Amino acid sequence: MLAFVFRRFVSALGLVFVVSLVSFMLIQAPPGDYADTVKATAMSRGGMGEADAEKLAQQTRERLHLDASLPVQYANWVGGIVMRGDFGPSFLQNRPAMSVIGERIWWTLGIALACHLLATVIGCGLGIVAAVNQHRWGDRAATVLAFLGMTIPRFFMALVILYLLAFVWRSATIGSLFSAQYIFAPWSFAKFWDLVRHVWPIVFIAAFGGLAYNLRVMRGNLLDVLRQPFIEAARAKGLPERKVVMKHAVPNAIHPLVMNQGLIMPYMVSGELEAAIVLAIPTIGPLMLQSLLVEDVYVTASIFMILSVILVIGNFLADVALAILDPRIRQGAFA
Repeated sequence: MLAFVFRRFVSALGLVFVVSLVSFMLIQAPPGDYADTVKATAMSRGGMGEADAEKLAQQTRERLHLDASLPVQYANWVGGIVMRGDFGPSFLQNRPAMSVIGERIWWTLGIALACHLLATVIGCGLGIVAAVNQHRWGDRAATVLAFLGMTIPRFFMALVILYLLAFVWRSATIGSLFSAQYIFAPWSFAKFWDLVRHVWPIVFIAAFGGLAYNLRVMRGNLLDVLRQPFIEAARAKGLPERKVVMKHAVPNAIHPLVMNQGLIMPYMVSGELEAAIVLAIPTIGPLMLQSLLVEDVYVTASIFMILSVILVIGNFLADVALAILDPRIRQGAFA
């Protein structure tokens, strides 16, 4: 078991390195840099001439070391992370990138985790209901729900909810995590409920797609297991159908879901990002979009790095959980 965990850990570290390299190169691939944003701002808002603005841009490149080659910039960035835990500066806000990201990342992960739990519990439950009621109304309703969840774009759902909040319900809870009176208030049930009132659209949108995926996987796996000979043998012994399903069928149908949990959490995060950008909720999504627009490269690269680490950690934990459930894996059969 320890050898299995060590191999997965080493491969996870290698994957994080590759993702950091590719993401940094892709961010830098488009022409221009933050100095060009400074130049454009100086000309449009400061009334500066093009020559003076270009001189200011060049000074900015030298001050922020943007005139260095791409490999040197990447080496400096990764070296700062490994040696000092420094993810680089935020050019736009003139402070450490992790200070900027840290203000929002915990909200993002908390909301994504809530979406993940809801999608897993409700999706698996509906998948079981659909499988044991195959070709009946419960199965048809679950199939329609799964189809909608897998096909409707999340940004479109966010736009529809934004329209309802703004023009139909005249809601005052758009674009923030809390109402004004709760921003600096200590935690209480009232503050928690106020948070729920603000973030429920994000939770609904992100969880809906994950719920549909879990529902489809659970339904398909459980239908396959219910046709196995050992299930027929359990029924022949006179066991109640509920016990046959929950004690014998479900534990054998849940393995693929455990394996895919490492992919579901990043899916929840990406769903949260899309919804937060549309609804202007101050989590990591709007920050990532803003940093991309102004080419605040270290903030953007750090966000991509964090999201990739979440994906790697999710897959690593899923591999370990599956190894615990299935002895063949920890013995090396599928390692």
